[in-house]
Amino acid sequence: MTVFIQASYFAAAVLFILGLKAMASPVTARRGIQWGGIGMVLATLVTFATPGMQNVGLMLVAIVLGGGLAAYLGRVVRMTDMPQMVAIYNGMGGGAAAAIAALEFARGHVHGTTATILAVLGALIGSVAFSGSCVAFAKLQGLMKKAFRLPAQNAVNLALALAVLGLAIRIVAGGFPLGSDLIVFFVLSLVLGVVLTTPIGGADMPVVISLLNAFTGLAVGFEGYVLGNPALVIAGIVVGASGTLLTQLMAKAMNRPIANVIFTPISGAAQGGAAVSGTMKEASAMDAAAMMRFAQKVIIVPGYGMAVAGAQHKVWEMARLLQEAGVEVKFAIHPVAGRMPGHMNVLLAEAGVPYEMIFDLEEINEEFATADVALVIGANDVVNPAARTDKSSPIYGMPILNVDQAQNVIVNKRGKGAGYSGIENALFYGENTRLLYGSAQQAIADVIADIKTLQG
Repeated sequence: MTVFIQASYFAAAVLFILGLKAMASPVTARRGIQWGGIGMVLATLVTFATPGMQNVGLMLVAIVLGGGLAAYLGRVVRMTDMPQMVAIYNGMGGGAAAAIAALEFARGHVHGTTATILAVLGALIGSVAFSGSCVAFAKLQGLMKKAFRLPAQNAVNLALALAVLGLAIRIVAGGFPLGSDLIVFFVLSLVLGVVLTTPIGGADMPVVISLLNAFTGLAVGFEGYVLGNPALVIAGIVVGASGTLLTQLMAKAMNRPIANVIFTPISGAAQGGAAVSGTMKEASAMDAAAMMRFAQKVIIVPGYGMAVAGAQHKVWEMARLLQEAGVEVKFAIHPVAGRMPGHMNVLLAEAGVPYEMIFDLEEINEEFATADVALVIGANDVVNPAARTDKSSPIYGMPILNVDQAQNVIVNKRGKGAGYSGIENALFYGENTRLLYGSAQQAIADVIADIKTLQG
């Protein structure tokens, strides 16, 4: 039986890895999700065959409740709310890892220095991931409207981290922790997650979600070692490693070291940057329609404004109309557009936009100079030319989409505000820029109607 269980766990781990590999491409992503799901079902079923397994009834109740709730939420949660759903699910994983460590310590099942160290690390990282993800969820859901920064924030972070580290060393050195030490350790770890995350503003949120996801994976991997479960070890480490790599890539895309994201976050409370001169010039739906209908090349840059309005289907309808009129249409995606990694890619795929029309920053940036029109739908920081020119800007040095180099720029936004991050966008004041105000859903619908009118 033991050989069968270990072989099944190995098969599940292989399915996890193959699934993750398949999810690297939109063409094979669905297959990857299916493989990962099969692996998870296999690992779960085999766990019930483990000799000496207890509380099977409670496990079944938990699976039914958790699986039922997840299936329901997966169907009813809107695509615009997917980032906060990912954040809270990620937090649940970290919380589960921390809870496993707490239970194993309480039962006295943690033996040996290595197992104790990994159990403590899993508990710490899992607790931080849980409370930090809850804060991220609150921010994305709009329950927490502002970033909160304590006086001497970094000193508070350091003091909390040292206190938690001191307790961790005491637990490892003692071999078997006192109940009071465990309680204080977990409380301080949870507080550390909250204190680290609350100052972080919307501009850095995609990186934070990715980082917390990596934390959860590592915590699960460490607790898998403590439990002697190879499937948890492999799955957790794979998630931790891929999440860490993704976090590094996203931080690079913003030209912001991960340490800066955590310790010197961008928030609307402290904009920085030089004052923007000029005036915003408004365009009507007919103006936008005429510019794009009689253009040769149009590049569309989607942002969170498109997601909020659920306008991806309208945008694709408009793109098809332009293609029928002989206009070359492409979509440009910045690595941190939206509120989570790949947010815009998922929305466009949902609307049916062919993969070959969607280009990353490196692939399309040189083409903006040859575009007749660049249409920006609800994007802000990722198209702000101040990132190239203003050394005092918080986003200086961040690679951006070169939208301002197009012959004409149309920006659809709901109002005249500075956007989620609080940084004023110099693009909006450019001589070649026109603002199309209104919700993306209605604004693009108006443009579609006017394009049809122009086509007769």
